[in-house]
Amino acid sequence: MPVDPAAAPNRLPWPPLLYGGALVAGAVAEILLPTSVPLPAALGWAIAAVGAGFDLAAMATMWRARTNILPHRAADSLVTGGPFALSRNPIYLGNTLVLLGLALAFDSLWLAAGALAAAVLTHRLAILREEAHLEARFGDAWRRYRAAVPRWIGPPRRKR
Repeated sequence: MPVDPAAAPNRLPWPPLLYGGALVAGAVAEILLPTSVPLPAALGWAIAAVGAGFDLAAMATMWRARTNILPHRAADSLVTGGPFALSRNPIYLGNTLVLLGLALAFDSLWLAAGALAAAVLTHRLAILREEAHLEARFGDAWRRYRAAVPRWIGPPRRKR
């Protein structure tokens, strides 16, 4: 089915709802059925800080490009610099790392499970739709970017 390049990729802002829901559900589950993650809390705080750094750097990059940052609105421009050179989804990556870091810091397997569930659901409900929207809106520029940069994380791919 063709995608209207001017249309928004989603009607709802799925990622903030999913990650926020995972945080609340994980906290409630932890209160009701406590778990344990046998790793140092400092490691969790470090991972959460890296995730927050990805979030903030990606948001600043989008603001500098004067493009829309809301996940349920149409993209104004294709942003490929800054953290977007390492991940096509640095905000979602950052959100996932923040939740995983908090899971370690607060010793909660429930929160870790929620982080992974939020990442999988974000992929299914947002990322795939956003990618179809970006391809319809930016064509070859998007396809080149998609071929060069991993969806979640990694070094830029070399041109063959």
